[in-house]
Amino acid sequence: MTDATARQTEIHKAQAVEWFKSLRDQICARFEQLENSYTGPLADRPAGRFERTRWDRGEKQGGGEMSVMRGRVFEKVGVNISTVHGEFSEKFRKEIPGADENPNFWAAGISLVAHPCSPLVPAVHMNTRHIVTSKAWFGGGADLTPVFPDDADTNDFLGAFKAACDAHGDDYYDRFKKWCDDYFWLPHRNEARGVGGIFYDYLEDDWDANFAFTRDVGRAFLDVYPRLVERHYNNAWSIDQREAQLVKRGRYVEFNLLHDRGTRFGLMTGGNTEAILMSLPPMANWP
Repeated sequence: MTDATARQTEIHKAQAVEWFKSLRDQICARFEQLENSYTGPLADRPAGRFERTRWDRGEKQGGGEMSVMRGRVFEKVGVNISTVHGEFSEKFRKEIPGADENPNFWAAGISLVAHPCSPLVPAVHMNTRHIVTSKAWFGGGADLTPVFPDDADTNDFLGAFKAACDAHGDDYYDRFKKWCDDYFWLPHRNEARGVGGIFYDYLEDDWDANFAFTRDVGRAFLDVYPRLVERHYNNAWSIDQREAQLVKRGRYVEFNLLHDRGTRFGLMTGGNTEAILMSLPPMANWP
């Protein structure tokens, strides 16, 4: 790598880190607005606020910041950012592009999982990331997990990401939607985790274009998901609906512990366990 290329790589890293931090701040502010505007069945509870906790990997290998809120709209929502670097284990190198040539890595990203109080409001996941080995690429996506699927919610959620995809590649939406459908599948249950979204990885040919797309994925999420929350969050729900929500959350736990690549990547690279398992719901049930 030439000195000019190395300098450009460092500039790119800094731009990605700044974007992930900015997106985190925008999402947290919007979610706190939802807590403030809520007038539904749990309105006697105080509005939630994010609590931030920093963590580090030690030995100057980076770290991150957890932002977790428990409130009256969100039973638990985490919006985490991290910037870490180090060396992949010999066993893990074969699974990561470019790591077989050089085991050193750098990774930054944002990861969000929201578990609403209301079973009528869909749970959601979103993450985007930038990883550098001897190669450099972007990945991420978002998917919606309702307890009771609603066609309008599904269409609006998918439509927001289709618009983001269509602005960057004619085949992006079809490719990334299928990738999401295939990825968020529970083979031991023979069922999908939710109603889908998009999932993409290894975008590495054009840094500027791929970064622009990744930013648009974050903006699409910030626009569409709060609107879905507002559509349902003030409506009353029943005990039976709550029980169905807890069972659905059990499926979420099964996927994240058995199949999720992000969970595995974090644990295999020495990440913060609490931040990695932030995605798990506060309560779940199995029939």
